[in-house]
Amino acid sequence: MVRRADLTDRPPPRSIDLATPSVVLVVVAHPDDAEFQCGGTLSKWTRRGAAVHHLVLTDGSKGTWDRDADQAELVERRRLEQVRASELLGGATVTFLGETDGELVADVTTRDRVCEVIRRLRPDVVLGHDPWKRYRLHPDHAAAGRLVVEGIVAARDPWFARDQLADGLEPHRPRALMLFEPDAADHAESFGPEDLNRKVDALLAHRSQWETTHLSRSSAAEDEAPLDAFRRREAELAGDAGRWAGTGLAEAFHLVDDEL
Repeated sequence: MVRRADLTDRPPPRSIDLATPSVVLVVVAHPDDAEFQCGGTLSKWTRRGAAVHHLVLTDGSKGTWDRDADQAELVERRRLEQVRASELLGGATVTFLGETDGELVADVTTRDRVCEVIRRLRPDVVLGHDPWKRYRLHPDHAAAGRLVVEGIVAARDPWFARDQLADGLEPHRPRALMLFEPDAADHAESFGPEDLNRKVDALLAHRSQWETTHLSRSSAAEDEAPLDAFRRREAELAGDAGRWAGTGLAEAFHLVDDEL
């Protein structure tokens, strides 16, 4: 999610609210990344009839502070949580590549796997991590950003992944790429209170992450329950992006729509 400091002194967005796409693909490093970064947008689009698909690149196996955790059990739990979160946002399908959490590499083999999903689902709009964000800590997010950008290039051009064409998967060029956690935010998607509620509910479906990610990032006021603090924090972040965009609630992106 774009933090307050990321939007301070930024010029207003050059665009607000794409026309509702028919098919959407959101490509993320881990389970719960999509809900944090663009859950309000996905909710709005599914309410308006879009088919929203998730592509999760890693298995989420490092998503715990418990040194004695059963990693196979955690992986399965996180898969189920992601499917449930997608359902709460009105999503269509969830695809898991199953790369090892913390070891994602933007190599040709993995790029072609992303390309295959794009060619198969044929999305109008793709969303993913911004690979050019400065001072990023998690290597999976940087690699996932490269994979979504390079996967789109491969998917659109017939001389990439030629074996897929032989299998009947034709090249496909999305009309827009929206990068979340943007280094240079220039586009906003507005949404309503109903979408914020669905976003938070979808985030809370990732129960295995409450300790490590969700509640640990929310500073509860005196006599405030941790879950209430989490909901307040997400509302504040959406409100901050909305003020930047001149709307009520919003999420910020960098939009690539004239270079695809």
